[in-house]
Amino acid sequence: MRILQCVGDIDPALGGSVEAARLLAAGLHQQGHHPELVTLREPRAEWTEAWRGPVHHVGQSATRYLYNRRLAGWIASRACQFDAVVIHGLWRYTSAGVRRGLKGCGVPYFVFPHGMLDPYFERAFPWKHVQKSICWHAVESRVLRDARAVLFTSEEERRRARSAFDGYVCREQVVGLGVAPPEEASASRQAFVSKFPRLAGKRILLFLGRVHPKKGCDLLIRAFARAGRSDPRLQLVLAGPDECGWQASLIGVASQLGIAQRVTWTGPLYGQWKWAALRTAEVLALPSHAENFGITVVEAMACSVPVLISREVNIWREIESDGAGFAAADDAEGTAAALERWLALPHAGRERMRENALRSFSSRFELGRFTERFVACLRMT
Repeated sequence: MRILQCVGDIDPALGGSVEAARLLAAGLHQQGHHPELVTLREPRAEWTEAWRGPVHHVGQSATRYLYNRRLAGWIASRACQFDAVVIHGLWRYTSAGVRRGLKGCGVPYFVFPHGMLDPYFERAFPWKHVQKSICWHAVESRVLRDARAVLFTSEEERRRARSAFDGYVCREQVVGLGVAPPEEASASRQAFVSKFPRLAGKRILLFLGRVHPKKGCDLLIRAFARAGRSDPRLQLVLAGPDECGWQASLIGVASQLGIAQRVTWTGPLYGQWKWAALRTAEVLALPSHAENFGITVVEAMACSVPVLISREVNIWREIESDGAGFAAADDAEGTAAALERWLALPHAGRERMRENALRSFSSRFELGRFTERFVACLRMT
């Protein structure tokens, strides 16, 4: 199949939806399909190098909405070249422009919201929700209504999306998401410890993601200060871009709690260093307040690393069912309780959970399996 993916901005620092689209392109290419990409923000060369298939940029876009007067015409002129079009994310002109360009062309389009319909955003950012409500009634509700299908990464995401806005009407399909296995040529544990010498001989509790209030980094620091007392070898590693300038405040919290020397900040890690960090970790923690899927969670499982997550990570039921980690409330008490449960496990229990993590990844979240489900959905709907 020839499939066009549409993403407003492919800066990898934006996280989940960008990485999901990149992974899908890789999976499609591996299975002999022909993915292409169109984006509204001019991409850097290092961003496009990571993508399989041609990457198109349709010229300058305006405002944060990324309005682009050329997109609809560009889509209309090329629609016949594709079997399907996939829109990743909402709240950018990508969705409106694609819908307009495909009108009357007979080519189906599919929408991957990637958690952008989660009611969390209404609670956390009321003013933004007002803005999104206007956009919903003017544009996005029609985009979802006319899509061949709206694709969800989990049953939990689908359930939550139904309560986000009035007038929610669409054809729903849960297809999951998939992650490629670790890169064989990635840096080793020894290389990672050499890069961050403070980690030598330590038991690593890893956070990997954007340093952002949504991710619950403050909860993790406070939980570590409480539960980490049991073993001085424990070290908290926070790896990721400081998206909103929050890191300085978090460093202050760690200092007040007396654990500043037991917290290592690596900055963003990509490629081989991301995989090296995961292989070095004893366990990965993500106490997020809202997480559509949690790509880093699944990447950890692919490295046989168990996970400690909040019940706001939409795949928490699958994780607990498979015995691949612990899930708890997205507060300091719940985060500490999950960490204490992990530390209380005997060696045999931790080893069993490592085996479960890899088994769960292979059966549920491996990229090839996801790609097959995705293509089957496109062909059936």
